[in-house]
Amino acid sequence: MEAPPDDDVLWARSLHFTHPDGSPGLAGVSMGVREGEILAVSGPRGSGKTTLLRCLSGLVSAHRGEVWFNSVPVHKMGPSARERLRRDRFGWIDPVPLLVPELNVWENAALPLMLRGTSRRRAKVAALEWLERLDIGDRSGLRPHELTQAERQRVCITRALAPAPSVLFADEPTAPLHRADRGHVLRTLTSAARSHGITVVLATHDTQTAALADRTVALLDGRRVNTVHLPPVTEPEGREAACSLSV
Repeated sequence: MEAPPDDDVLWARSLHFTHPDGSPGLAGVSMGVREGEILAVSGPRGSGKTTLLRCLSGLVSAHRGEVWFNSVPVHKMGPSARERLRRDRFGWIDPVPLLVPELNVWENAALPLMLRGTSRRRAKVAALEWLERLDIGDRSGLRPHELTQAERQRVCITRALAPAPSVLFADEPTAPLHRADRGHVLRTLTSAARSHGITVVLATHDTQTAALADRTVALLDGRRVNTVHLPPVTEPEGREAACSLSV
């Protein structure tokens, strides 16, 4: 069995996944993610982006193929070991903001730190610092039902960043935000990741979001593709420059 490259913090080979209804999710995807890199996984809805992130993070097991994290075979781990890996080394942002309704904003943001054994006081300080960076510090004492959906998503992003995970998986993280807010939140997320050395795997169907990444992997129908945009050509009005997809 071939070992993953030394400079890849995440490495996947020939991932295959089929959904319970029989529809294909991934069809032989291989890729590597370098340490500290911000990698965008792009493609239309249904292309396999979320499935790929779930397999890479250990949330689900690929039906065939390998996933490695820092040369450790995630695909050979049992459920308990994968859960510890996600708790201690990974962060996750869903497209829908999910918070614990009984906890206030800063408690939700600090929850992963406290689950790791950080004292409540230190966890609160870290959570409040990140909430300020995401312009929601003034809401720290409120409960989730008192927030707008966009504010709840900012709390979810804070919760993922506060523990400074080795790898942050972000599945359409700005989907609930208004367009005016998206750029600011994404710039905050990416600059924070770079300053803290956090590797980010970002799923998006938005080209402007993907443009903030260091590199893009494109998916279509569960497969990696290379998209080649041809240079504009002077044509009679009404005709468009062509582009091609190669699998």
